Amino acid sequence: MHNDVSFIIANELNLYEQQSSYNPNMPVRQFLYAAKLIEQYLAPIQKRLYWTALVKIPAPKLIVFYNGKDTLNDETFLRLSDAFYEGTIGDIEATVCMLNINYGRNETLAKACKPLKEYAWIVDKIRIYAKQMPIENAVDKTITEMPDAFLLKTFLLKHKAEVKGMILTEYNELEHEEFVRTMERAEGKAEGKAEDIMNMMQKLKLSFEQAAEILNISVEDYPFYKKAIAKM
Repeated sequence: MHNDVSFIIANELNLYEQQSSYNPNMPVRQFLYAAKLIEQYLAPIQKRLYWTALVKIPAPKLIVFYNGKDTLNDETFLRLSDAFYEGTIGDIEATVCMLNINYGRNETLAKACKPLKEYAWIVDKIRIYAKQMPIENAVDKTITEMPDAFLLKTFLLKHKAEVKGMILTEYNELEHEEFVRTMERAEGKAEGKAEDIMNMMQKLKLSFEQAAEILNISVEDYPFYKKAIAKM
């Protein structure tokens, strides 16, 4: 199990994760990361857990830096209890602070961390140019147009090939993830329609063809929905 980066400062266990797509499961993931790290932290003194004296541990701080395309507030708080089944109340809670680091958001944080603001600018420019040209050209154009005052410019120019490869890999992964989500949504809608067809057939005593026609399903899609109904 790995998180992006974790470190202890002033008795606080900081867990930082960067996400380019919204993930409501981050509290569960961060909770598991924190538990694993605390277990490692206590390994040298594990026997003390069975003594009568209280064993101190660093306080977990769970942070997610978000730079996806969904419109989110500057700060969004996700809680472990959101994942509990309805009507249940647990005795454990974990709260993740998700910070929107897209360009133009969280200005106070951006001003406090110049490289982070520059990174947000780079991502924003690539997204804009990617709508006008191939992603490879968008990356090149963005790096070329970076202001000389940017702290990241020297590093990016020196490692341009590696950086470009990393950005392209991440971009392709995001495109694939979006494709998968689109397919999942399409399959979900298809299953819903198949269920509608079956309900109409049962309740209204209609044939498959009659129910499909009412629901405006094309003849070409009949085999797909018949197969879906057969699985129900």
